[in-house]
Amino acid sequence: MQVKTTEKNTISLPEVHVSYSAPLPLGELLLAGGGRAPAPDWLRQAASGRQLWCIDRGIDCCHRAGLVPLRLIGDGDSATEQSWQWAEENKVPIEKFPVKKDYTDTQLALEMAAAEQKYVVLTGAMGGRFDHAYSTIFSFGHSNIQGCIADEQETVFFLRGKEKITLTLKRHPKAISLLPLTAAASGVTIQGVCWPLQEAVLTQGLPYAVSNEAAGEKISIALDNGILAVYICWQENKLA
Repeated sequence: MQVKTTEKNTISLPEVHVSYSAPLPLGELLLAGGGRAPAPDWLRQAASGRQLWCIDRGIDCCHRAGLVPLRLIGDGDSATEQSWQWAEENKVPIEKFPVKKDYTDTQLALEMAAAEQKYVVLTGAMGGRFDHAYSTIFSFGHSNIQGCIADEQETVFFLRGKEKITLTLKRHPKAISLLPLTAAASGVTIQGVCWPLQEAVLTQGLPYAVSNEAAGEKISIALDNGILAVYICWQENKLA
């Protein structure tokens, strides 16, 4: 008797539905980090159908949203005492690390998430210090994790090697940018935007493919070689 295996190649977030050219892991994991907290409603939507882990101060946004995570990872240096106690009262398994260590809490959590072999949505990762965001984006992009960074303001998808994604927008974005995470990303094609590219080479030294605009509801991005971050800005904070 032949057993059929179920495959999927799509994921959904509150702002966008994404189709990948290759099969994705069947399970999905939401990691709530300690950067800019996602809105509670957004977090509750994103947590639906996904396992939930927290990274240090990420327990604060889960506490506010009333979402009890399956795991809390971190050194406890930035989470509030009330939220940490709430996690303990709810018997959340806590994996605590020393404050003084070589890797960030997010890097350690991504390492653990990689072993789960799930599609990973990392939220609470943007909006804070530039060095932390830089570390997180490059660590995620150069990992073997299928996933994205997302909240209601910004989303980052990752393409590696010969990959393609198609975005079906539920909300019109402010801007779409393509950022190479290797010295060069070649064979870059983007369609469905005001300024399309065809088989372009993008370099870290001159990242010009920024601030593009959606021409409709569907956008496709393809890559031949390298690692490419697809950045989407949904909500722009105006400077004073």
